[in-house]
Amino acid sequence: MRQGWRWFGPNAPVTLDEVRQAGATNVVSSLHEVPIGRAWTEREVAERKELIETAPAGRPPLTWSVVESIPIPDAVKRLGGKARAEIDAWIASLEAVASCGIPVVCYNFMPVVDWTRTELDYVTPTGATAMRFDHERFAAFDLFILQRKGAEAEYSLDDVERARIVYETMSEQEIADITRNITSALPGSTTEPLTIPEFRDKLEAYRGIDAARLRQHLIEFLAAVTPAAEARGVKLTLHPDDPPRPLFGLPRIASTADDYAALFDAVPSEANGMCFCTGSLGVRADNDLVDMARRFGPRIHFAHLRATKREGDGRSFHESAHLEGDVDMVAVLKELVAEDRKRRPGEDIIFRPDHGQRLLDDLNKTVTPGYPAVGRLRGLAELRGILYALGAAPN
Repeated sequence: MRQGWRWFGPNAPVTLDEVRQAGATNVVSSLHEVPIGRAWTEREVAERKELIETAPAGRPPLTWSVVESIPIPDAVKRLGGKARAEIDAWIASLEAVASCGIPVVCYNFMPVVDWTRTELDYVTPTGATAMRFDHERFAAFDLFILQRKGAEAEYSLDDVERARIVYETMSEQEIADITRNITSALPGSTTEPLTIPEFRDKLEAYRGIDAARLRQHLIEFLAAVTPAAEARGVKLTLHPDDPPRPLFGLPRIASTADDYAALFDAVPSEANGMCFCTGSLGVRADNDLVDMARRFGPRIHFAHLRATKREGDGRSFHESAHLEGDVDMVAVLKELVAEDRKRRPGEDIIFRPDHGQRLLDDLNKTVTPGYPAVGRLRGLAELRGILYALGAAPN
């Protein structure tokens, strides 16, 4: 297995030298500055690849191995195969990536909002901070800040009353914070920042699109792009929904083993794979991550390894340290190592420590939410230790 690290580009707080110091060898990155829907050029990809892979004298080289992500425009999610211009632009970006020898592309199919958190600096018992999804605060936003039409019907009376109490105790700053966290696109998001009125309009545009229809649109997208990926030796990896359940009345269709099985059955190409994100999938107690790693092993080309800790009735959760949440990371890694050993050289599973708590010196710095250096360094060290114990030293 190959050690990856997400890097947000030349202006990111974490430098490429710090990636090397963490012990990672493979970079996970994207052209975050390119507007969603505009085709990447081979020149743009090649310039970023040169920046990543040209090591200063005497320093170990890095390899750009995963593009995370090429964003899928909203029109594709709403219209499926009818969004031909947007799909063609996405294929052009894929071809630019393939021409530069980058073998894995990660993407997601979450409508309107990408990964969602209500708090970015929830204080844990150790004094470190973590990102959190608080169901009551989310409901307060949905019902009383966004004031989504028809939202009351999706919550119990008790949920509505609890959300009302939470909302009435929120300060103006807390309202501004949760609005920014949910609507303004967190780092790495593949959706556009939105104002509250724009958010309502986006939701209205999805009226009538249920899970079956959204899944069909994803299948139509995959039917169009997978042949291009297969012909160029690129593996596509679908990231799970985060959280893995419907939000704002919108369907989500990459949340369970059945969801992935349906997509693999519909588009059986080996290029149609998954990003195995243990943190996202682990939010659901009914997801058996060890079984999923075993069942979908040949489809796993990229792994996000992190842990989440469910709270209360399981609807709230926070990002735990990598070995301290609800994910049995040792058992998951045993399955991934077993799969990795079956593969030909150069087809190793690339993994990265996903997210990380904010701790030590990072508490005094400006950091990319979810991606502080020290918390991820701790996570990578712990994951590396497990791999060594399993007799599978990472490279």
